[in-house]
Amino acid sequence: MAENVVVEKGDGEGGDWYGVAVALIATALLVLFWLVHWELPFLLLAVVVISIVIWQACDPFADAAQWVGTTLGIPGSVRGATLDAIASSLPELFSGIFFVVLAIASVDMSNVAAVEAAGAEGFGATIATCAGSAVYNMILIPAIVTMTIAYYRRSRPTIDVEDEVLARDGVWFLICEMALLVFLYQNVMYWWMGLVLIGMYFIYIGQLYRDTMIYRRRVKYLAHYFNSHGLETATATVVSDLLKEDHKVHPLLVDKIRDEIKSGQVEGDEEVEEVPEGAGALFGFVEIPLNGITACLILVTSTAVAAGACYFLVDVTRETAHTLGVPTFFVAVILAAAASSVPDTFLSIGSAMRGDDSGAVSNAFGSNIFDICICLSVPLLVNSYLVGWGPVMLTQDGEPIAGLVGLRISLFVLTGITLAIMWHNRQLTFRKSLILCGLYGLFIAYAVLGSLGILFA
Repeated sequence: MAENVVVEKGDGEGGDWYGVAVALIATALLVLFWLVHWELPFLLLAVVVISIVIWQACDPFADAAQWVGTTLGIPGSVRGATLDAIASSLPELFSGIFFVVLAIASVDMSNVAAVEAAGAEGFGATIATCAGSAVYNMILIPAIVTMTIAYYRRSRPTIDVEDEVLARDGVWFLICEMALLVFLYQNVMYWWMGLVLIGMYFIYIGQLYRDTMIYRRRVKYLAHYFNSHGLETATATVVSDLLKEDHKVHPLLVDKIRDEIKSGQVEGDEEVEEVPEGAGALFGFVEIPLNGITACLILVTSTAVAAGACYFLVDVTRETAHTLGVPTFFVAVILAAAASSVPDTFLSIGSAMRGDDSGAVSNAFGSNIFDICICLSVPLLVNSYLVGWGPVMLTQDGEPIAGLVGLRISLFVLTGITLAIMWHNRQLTFRKSLILCGLYGLFIAYAVLGSLGILFA
């Protein structure tokens, strides 16, 4: 087994007892708060329980999606940006749709002005959820992954990121974010803007496919080199020799392919991708054998469960905002965003535990690109349809929705700082993870102060 892979205790010997314990404690406290009529603690615990349900719904979905992707021969990076992204971003997608639908359903449909205002409020909460999730994915997930690896992988307690991840996924995230910010600064969004973002997503998938073909060629070069020179050849020597032949490879890729050849994951000149035999459900205590029928059933069932959980998440978010007497926007940017990002967190931790550091970071970027291009665009199209394809106003009483101005600024600034931290030495350390946690704390402070009317009222 490769030295960069972390072997989790109890892996394969049962389910996740820690997850079960957290779920039971959260559920018990939820029932207690309901019995004693502690409304706010009850609502907050409800978000925790809902996030656990979302996590458990998305886990088997991800396994089934991987089975479908590998069975159909879809390249890993393309599958990651489509099937895997859907698996981890279902919560954001459904939450955005329900924010819009529930807001519009709460008013008299015959009152055009009321419908448009409600649609604007609902889509504002959608923006808050997706943007808050983007900040969570971009800042907190890399920090959590780095801290986890620093504890479990003492031999290499850092997250090392390949240049290509930042140059491709990081830059694409910046491009998509800039396009979104340009649209948001218009204070009005039209249905065609959603189509533009969706189009950008398909261009991104096209580049992923191209990069996959390049990656496969590099695997062949490395496999051929190791077959000729031996697996014990120093990494620096491999990189130097291949560069002389105009084949540029990253040292991390050299180590990865060497380990995969040793473990039998690369045969001849081809990388062999393992097809999952089963999908783990109910904290890993249930293993569902995967075939064409079960994979489809899991995808449908998991989607339905996630959709139901997101309906209640939106309802609880709106009720929490009402209880606190603050705009839904500020509650969504924290609670709904964090709850919907749970699958992304575990997906990235899993990648890092398997030794795929770049994958752990790439997952977060890919999920953010999906959130901006798809999870915002679909609710925008739904909103536009419900209001007769009219524009969605991002203003209230002639002023931008409370918090929207601050969100634009914070999203741009935090993205720049986070990418700079990752670009430095192309590495995340424990100290850097603490800085990232501090940045997320500032973002939470913005949301809290904004909800109190102190900032961007």
